[in-house]
Amino acid sequence: MNAQQAADWMQSELEGQGCLYQDDAVDFLVKSGAEDLLRENADGNLVLGRSILAAFKKLNASTVVWVKPGKYWRFRVAEDEDGRDARG
Repeated sequence: MNAQQAADWMQSELEGQGCLYQDDAVDFLVKSGAEDLLRENADGNLVLGRSILAAFKKLNASTVVWVKPGKYWRFRVAEDEDGRDARG
């Protein structure tokens, strides 16, 4: 699996579920044997690598936001501020 295939899977999950938790994406990649697409963050946790995030952003830069407190992506709503991050 490459970064684009992983991003396509993420987009499909997001469209089907309405949101996508980072932990679910990480679990999917681990179970798929694609750990090379992950990286370790400063806290020692596995997170998505930059190549996947870049490919995912190209698919939905204006329609999806990242909710940092919950560590998930969801579709943008009218109340969201400009930018990729949302408050909740």
